[in-house]
Amino acid sequence: MAANTDSNSYTIIFAIAMVIIVGSLLAFTASSLKPAIKENERMETQQNILYAMGVNENEGTGDIAFVSTDNVANKFSENISEQLVLEYKDGKIINQLTRQEFMDSKDEGKGMEPYLIDVKKQQTRAKEGKSRFLPLFIGTLEGETVYVAPVRGKGLWDAIWGYIALDKDMVVKGTFFDHAGETPGLGANIKQRYFMDDFYGEKLLTEAGVFKGINVAKGNNDPKNEDKDDYEVDALAGATITGDGISAMIKKDLKLYLPYFQNLKK
Repeated sequence: MAANTDSNSYTIIFAIAMVIIVGSLLAFTASSLKPAIKENERMETQQNILYAMGVNENEGTGDIAFVSTDNVANKFSENISEQLVLEYKDGKIINQLTRQEFMDSKDEGKGMEPYLIDVKKQQTRAKEGKSRFLPLFIGTLEGETVYVAPVRGKGLWDAIWGYIALDKDMVVKGTFFDHAGETPGLGANIKQRYFMDDFYGEKLLTEAGVFKGINVAKGNNDPKNEDKDDYEVDALAGATITGDGISAMIKKDLKLYLPYFQNLKK
């Protein structure tokens, strides 16, 4: 006997079957793509860290050329000699873990590489009163030790983030910034070479060692950013809120590393 395709029960059963089939296909697709997504995340993160410390394939003055994906793992191993994870709470670094110690830890690591630590999740942990894990990548560039730390904040429309390379005195040696949805031609220009290069040589600390940060300043009297003692870089035209977000995340996130850098001088 042929099924009555016009009945309500047939329509409901058909809809349920389609939901199950489509759901199963989507779940299978997501599961099968997960390794590729993780691999892409690894390559992109390593490229960004290396770019901040000056390891890239830039040629012209306006280029932004990352280390190629087929070579980034090797370059990361060559240039990053140490990965640390600093456990921070209540204004203090309460623990310092090596890469392997973090990956073997039962709390947060559980096999996770330090460069895959989700800064947003760590910010949430801190808001919940828990300790926060701060990744720090240490390498050598032209004979000088460089420390690279991640930052994350809020732009005009969505999240902004980046990596800041510092020397032992917390002087900027390079940056990389990116965004989720800033306005093209305005706030989106935080990832342009001319803006990122302006941070080179800027100081985060006063002569007395007080953390001051860097202000993305509208109406800065040093538009060419030749003065590296003013704790400012020139703002992007028409992107005041995005610039404020850059200033805030640098001050908020990099200040957490201050106890580590203070300890370097002891």
